[in-house]
Amino acid sequence: MAFATTNPRLHSLRWLRRRLLNRVFAAAYTAVILALLYHHALTLFQSTTFKSFCISFTIFVSDIILAYMWSTTQSFRMNPVSRQEYPENLEIFLDRKDFPAMDIFICTADPYKEPPVNVVNTALSVMAYDFPTEKLSVYVSDDGGSELTLFAFMEAAEFARIWLPFCKENNIIKRCPDAYFSSNYAQNPKTLEIKMKYDSMKTRVESVVEKGKVSDEYISNEKQHQALSKYWTKGFTRQSHPSVIQVLLDTKNDKDITENSMPNLVYVSREKSKATPHHFKAGALNALLRVSSIMTNAPIVLTLDCDMYSNDPSTLQRVLCYISDESIWPNLGYIQIPQHYHGLNKTDIYACEHKRLYQLNPPGMDGLDGPCYVGTGCFFRRLAFFGGPSSPVEPEFPEIGPNYIVNKPIMDQEILDQAQQVSGCNYENLSSWGSKIGFRYGSLSEDYYTGYRLQCEGWKSIFCDPNKPAFLGDVPISLHDVLNQNKRWAVGLLEVGFSKYSPLTFGIQTMGILMGQAYAHYAFWPIWSVPVTVYAFLPSLTFLNGIPIFPKVSDPWFLAYIFLFLGAYVQDCLDFTLAKGTFLRWWSDQRFWLIRGLSSYLFGSIEYITKILGISTHGFNVTSKVVDDEQSKRYNQGIFEFGVEFPMFVPLAMAAILNLIAFFYGGIVQIFKEGNLDGFFVQVFIAGFGVLNCLPIYEAMVLRSDKGRMPTRITIISTLLVGCLCVVASFVLKI
Repeated sequence: MAFATTNPRLHSLRWLRRRLLNRVFAAAYTAVILALLYHHALTLFQSTTFKSFCISFTIFVSDIILAYMWSTTQSFRMNPVSRQEYPENLEIFLDRKDFPAMDIFICTADPYKEPPVNVVNTALSVMAYDFPTEKLSVYVSDDGGSELTLFAFMEAAEFARIWLPFCKENNIIKRCPDAYFSSNYAQNPKTLEIKMKYDSMKTRVESVVEKGKVSDEYISNEKQHQALSKYWTKGFTRQSHPSVIQVLLDTKNDKDITENSMPNLVYVSREKSKATPHHFKAGALNALLRVSSIMTNAPIVLTLDCDMYSNDPSTLQRVLCYISDESIWPNLGYIQIPQHYHGLNKTDIYACEHKRLYQLNPPGMDGLDGPCYVGTGCFFRRLAFFGGPSSPVEPEFPEIGPNYIVNKPIMDQEILDQAQQVSGCNYENLSSWGSKIGFRYGSLSEDYYTGYRLQCEGWKSIFCDPNKPAFLGDVPISLHDVLNQNKRWAVGLLEVGFSKYSPLTFGIQTMGILMGQAYAHYAFWPIWSVPVTVYAFLPSLTFLNGIPIFPKVSDPWFLAYIFLFLGAYVQDCLDFTLAKGTFLRWWSDQRFWLIRGLSSYLFGSIEYITKILGISTHGFNVTSKVVDDEQSKRYNQGIFEFGVEFPMFVPLAMAAILNLIAFFYGGIVQIFKEGNLDGFFVQVFIAGFGVLNCLPIYEAMVLRSDKGRMPTRITIISTLLVGCLCVVASFVLKI
């Protein structure tokens, strides 16, 4: 594909001035870290008892991990850049007829956790892009193999005939129907008519989901009946079923109510068998990659989560500003757009915005070789899935290669037969799919792993962060769902971190130390659990037993602790607020980092260890997108949702109880009674800081009576365990 040279420019890049300050601060911070580690080493070697040696060693190891993880964050601060696109200049270089075709992949897996109405809204929003419809193809992967989801898209295909022209004729910005009708839209006879039709479609889909089957009363035509009866036979199950490929809209034959072409809309559920591995989302995406190669083979592929609807119809034009620049085209593998969310409460209590992952760190990687792939909102070159820029890998058949030109209609029987074949569960056996071709297998965090492997092969990426969010998604509003999601990520990241493709070895060797360290930061995220757990328990336990483990206030080494704590926190707060964050959301973010360290990171590390030991684990779990009204009300009020008896709540409750005891009994009673604040100030401060961060947990354990409160059983178990821990610690520390 050849593109015109960009003059005037389609995009610009500037280096952020704070990179120089970041480098100076990093040098000073590194010097203090090394000095403190030297102090730790001296203390360790000068230990006179086994008890003091164990305490010093534990703190030493924790601080080494903290120091290493801090060092990895510096990769994002060494060379951050900012980009801007100028889509208004695009028409100078490309006519609409010259726009490249795009295939859009939307993945869903469970109609009860990911309501089909939400998936339909996402699909309709991207089908309505300001883009030539004959060059748009939307593929929906239903890994749950549910007739409920197919029925929803049959209904959506009909509604799209009036929705797409309505959006374009009226220059609607919010092209997700649910988002549009939830806003202050212009209420006139036309919009009210369309809203009535949307509500009718939504009611029909929700009724079918509630009943759990598509009964005859909801089937409106023979085409729907044939499609549903063809596949969903008696032996069809979620875990074992044939490939289902249903073309719902064909751009060559289907027209909207204004007689303009519709985009292609294809429903795909890959073949599954209990005897073959599923590879979950990456496997579903690879099936879509092959099916779309047979049917349309567009050179650009957008991957999108089922709840991330389009918030800007001109997004594709922004992406074209980079694709059309032939100076960056040869090595360009993908363009990553950050995730943004609607419905976040004022303080974002669960830190679901993930500002570091999606907004703070990518500009730093963009100044190197480009950001990592975060699973959604990413525009790939199809070519990037078939080997490196200088070392392409040939697929088994040319029909699924990136350069194959489809010369038959999408509804041609030969095309449909080939699509059925390449979506079979045995198709990948003894092939390069998942290892050298396509989305990569081997990690539950398949998005991170795929982007990492592509960049190791030599592909570059670009971070595109428009002022108006390109996509908006849902956030989990239950702490249980948030921690489960984070635990799954933790297991997947460790699978990469300790694999033969570890960023510490393979990554640094292929991409250089800064990019290797940047990827290592994510790969070893879960090891934050070690220092967080140590500092959550050890200072309080030793303090309650009258053992000082940190320098006195009068000791010069105390200043090192002050500098490291304040330096890290102040810099982090500044970065967060400069990225359009608020102080309250930053506070929630740092608090939830501590919560993750004591729960999802800790349990994820344990699950990873049991997994490599061959002990069965739960594997992939879909995060629920279903919203409960009472939960939603509490979430909007900024109230933590516990509610269920969940093992990850136990260490959180234990840390909260222990630090409360240490701060009030030890800190206030003992210090003011004995007047020894100088020797125990750091331990009292850590306990107090823990208490401050645990306020929502105390509220959930004692003050609340709603369904989202901390379960009484968890509180009792945690209290008993803290008692046992204090008794054991008292015995051990007095030996």
